[in-house]
Amino acid sequence: MQCETYLVTGALGCIGAWVLKHLVERNAKAIAADLNTDPVRPRLIMDDGQIGQVDWQVLDITDTEAVKALVAEAGVTRIIHLAGLQIPFCKANPPLGAAVNVVGTVNMFEAALASGMSSLAYASSLAALGPSSAYDSWPVGDDAAPDPRTLYGVYKVANEQTASVYAADSGVGSVGLRPCVVYGVGRDQGVTADFAKAILAAVAGMPFHIRSGGIIPMQHASDVARMFIGCADADMDEARVCNMRNDVISVPDFVERLTTVFPDARITYNVDEEFPFPADLGDEGLKEILGDVPHTPLEDAILQDAAMYRDLLDRDQIDLEQLKQ
Repeated sequence: MQCETYLVTGALGCIGAWVLKHLVERNAKAIAADLNTDPVRPRLIMDDGQIGQVDWQVLDITDTEAVKALVAEAGVTRIIHLAGLQIPFCKANPPLGAAVNVVGTVNMFEAALASGMSSLAYASSLAALGPSSAYDSWPVGDDAAPDPRTLYGVYKVANEQTASVYAADSGVGSVGLRPCVVYGVGRDQGVTADFAKAILAAVAGMPFHIRSGGIIPMQHASDVARMFIGCADADMDEARVCNMRNDVISVPDFVERLTTVFPDARITYNVDEEFPFPADLGDEGLKEILGDVPHTPLEDAILQDAAMYRDLLDRDQIDLEQLKQ
C-alpha cells in the first residue's frame, strides 16, 4: 500500500474522511479531491499531523480534462470515487445532479482508462433498488433488478451500467458499493444521518427525533471506508456491484440499545415511516472480494462514537446545529 497513490473524490464527506484516516494510518499516499480544501469533517476524526499528510486538491469532477490531468500528473494508481450529490440535491437540480453523479463518474472511468489502471472503486447506492415490495426473494442479492424511485437512484443505476460497459469495452474493472444507513462521526447530512445524530444528541443531552422507522441495514463509516479501500485494491477484471449488510436492526431496537448506554437519552422515532429500501440484503459478493467484511458491532460502534463525540464537545469542535430539523 505504501507504493500506491490513492485519489479519493468527495473526500470532504463522511465516508471520504474515514477513507483518508485509514489510508494515512496505513502510510499510503492519499490525494483528497473535492470542491474546496477545508477539511471540516476529516478534522473531526484526524489530528493535525494526519491532516498534514494528505494532499488536498480542488477538483470539479464534471471537468473531464481536469480529472484526467490530476490522475496523470499525480501518478494515481488507485481511485476511490465517492463524490456525488444526494437525493434532495438531485431532486432540486436534476441537471446538476446528472452532471455530478453521471458525468463525474464517466470521467473517473476515462481517467482510469487513460492512465492504464485496471480497476477502481466507486459509490453506488441502495437507492438503485426499489422498495421491499418490489422483491420476493430474500436476502436481496447483488443481481436483484434495479428499480430506482428517485433521480438519484436513476443516476446510480447509470453508474453501474456505465461500469459494465467500461469493463466490457475497455477492460477497466470496478467495484460499485451500495451503502445503506451509514453512521459515525462526520455523518451529518440526509435522513439516514439521523442515526449518527441520535448518538450525538444522546451524548450532548439533547432531544432528537429519528425521521424513519421499520427495519434498517446499518454500516459504520469506518467499516465502509475499509470496504472501499479493499475494493480499490482488488484489481477487478469485471464490473461488480455489491450490496452491504452488517447490522440489520429495527429502529426501535436501535433506540433501545442507545438508551441502554444513555438512560437519560430523549430519542424518538417515526413509527409510521418505513425504511424505503430492502433491509435484508445479501453480501456474499462483497465477502467473495474482501474475504472478511469489516464489521464493528453496533454496541461497540455506539461506545466508540460516543467517546469521540464527547471529546469533540469538550473541545467545542462540533456544531450542534445539525441536530435541529
